[in-house]
Amino acid sequence: MSFFLIKIPIKNLPLLLVWLAIVFFNSNDLNAQITKSEIRLTDEGYRLFLNGEPFYIKGAGLDNGDMDALAQHGANSVRTWSTDNGKEVLDKAHKLGLKVMMGVWVGHERHGFDYNDKKAIKAQLERIRERVLALKDHPALMVWGVGNEMNLQSKSPNVWNAVNEIAQMIHEVDPNHLTTSPLAGINKEDIALIAQRAPDIDFLSVQLYGAMDILPRLILESEYQGPLLITEWGATGYWEVEKTAWGAPLENHSSKKADLYLKRYQKSVLGQSQQIIGSFVFLWGQKQERTPTWFGMFMPDGKETEAVDAMHYAWNGIWPKNRSPRLHDFTLAEKRADDNVQLNGGDSYLAEVNVSDYDKDQLFYRWEIMRESQSTKTGGDAEYVPESLKGLFLETKDGSTTFKAPSSPGAYRLFVYVEDGHSHVAHANIPFWVRK
Repeated sequence: MSFFLIKIPIKNLPLLLVWLAIVFFNSNDLNAQITKSEIRLTDEGYRLFLNGEPFYIKGAGLDNGDMDALAQHGANSVRTWSTDNGKEVLDKAHKLGLKVMMGVWVGHERHGFDYNDKKAIKAQLERIRERVLALKDHPALMVWGVGNEMNLQSKSPNVWNAVNEIAQMIHEVDPNHLTTSPLAGINKEDIALIAQRAPDIDFLSVQLYGAMDILPRLILESEYQGPLLITEWGATGYWEVEKTAWGAPLENHSSKKADLYLKRYQKSVLGQSQQIIGSFVFLWGQKQERTPTWFGMFMPDGKETEAVDAMHYAWNGIWPKNRSPRLHDFTLAEKRADDNVQLNGGDSYLAEVNVSDYDKDQLFYRWEIMRESQSTKTGGDAEYVPESLKGLFLETKDGSTTFKAPSSPGAYRLFVYVEDGHSHVAHANIPFWVRK
C-alpha cells in the first residue's frame, strides 16, 4: 500500500479548509434531502411513509397543467407518465412543496413493442436506467411508476417479466424509492400474473373511472389485500356511458362531473382507508379524448371547471373563494342529449342552457359546433381534434343561441361554454345527427 503526501502552502490552508467544509456540508445536505419512501402496515391499515412520516397522497395526474394551481388548491403530490422534462418537473414540485410519482414510460404491445425481442427489452432497460440514475436523488421524488396500463390489450405475459427487470434495476440503483406499475382496472387474473412475474413491484396501483362507484366490490372480488394507490380516476369514461342511436357517447356536463368527482373521492377513495394510500385525480390539464372536454379539469386556455372546485373541497374541507358556474340544464330543439336529437340540414334550431353562479358573477356564453370524433384510439393515446364549423350561429343571447344545422348529413356536437370572468367555466355538449 502506498501513501502520497501533498504539500500545501500554509497560506492556502484556510481556503482549503473552507472548501472541504463546503463539500462536506453540501454532500450531507444532499443526502439529507433525499426522500425515502416506504409502506408500513399500521393499526389504521397500510400507510405510505416519507422519511419516517406518514404521507397520504392527495395528488393529480399532470399533463400540460398548472402545477402552481395544483399546490394552491391543496394537493401535496403530482404524477407524471414519463421522465420527459423530469428534472424540471421535480424542481418545480420541490419549489411548491409537492412530491412526485415519476412515471417511467415503458413500450406497449399495441404500439408495436415486441416483448419477445430481447435486444429491444435490453435497450429499453438501459434507457430507463440512465433516466433513473439522473433523477433518483432529487428531494421531490417519491415513487417510481413503471409503465402505464401495461395490461391493456396485452397479449404476452413477458410484459411483466420486463416490468419486473425494470423494478429490480431501480431497487439496485435507488434503494430509497418504491416502485409500482399502474393497471387498467383491477381483477384477480392480472394481480396473479403480477405476483408471479413481477414480484419486485412494491405495491399495486389501479386506474378506474365509472367503476370507482363499485371500487369496494372490485377490491373484494380481486382478493387483493395489500396496499393500493389509485393513480387515475375521474370522469366516467366514454366507454362506460350510454350512446346515441348512431354510436356517439353521451358526456356528462361539467357540474355532473364535479358531483361525481367529490362523491367518488369521499365514498370510494377515502372509504377504503385500510388499503388505499392515496390517489391521483385525472386530469389536471386538458386533452382531446373523444371530445376536448371529456377528462380535462381545465380548458385549453387554463380556465378551471367545477371539478377543480370539487377537489379543492375534497383536499381542504372548504370551497374555493370564487367558484365555477353551475350548469343545471341544456337543451337543443327542446330535447336533451339522451333524446337522440336529429336535425334537418340547413334548418334553424334553438339551443338553451340554464346556468347559475354561486358568486353572482356576470356570465359569458360561447357556442361551438364540431364534427363527431371518429377516433378509435384507446388507453389515452393521442387523438385528433375534430373540425370546428364556422358561420352556423345566427343569433346568440345570454343562455340561448339559434343556429343553422350543417348541410352535410352526419354526426355533430353542439358545445356550450359559460365563463364567469374569474377564469372559471361550465361546459356541456349535445351530440346530434343531421339527416339527408
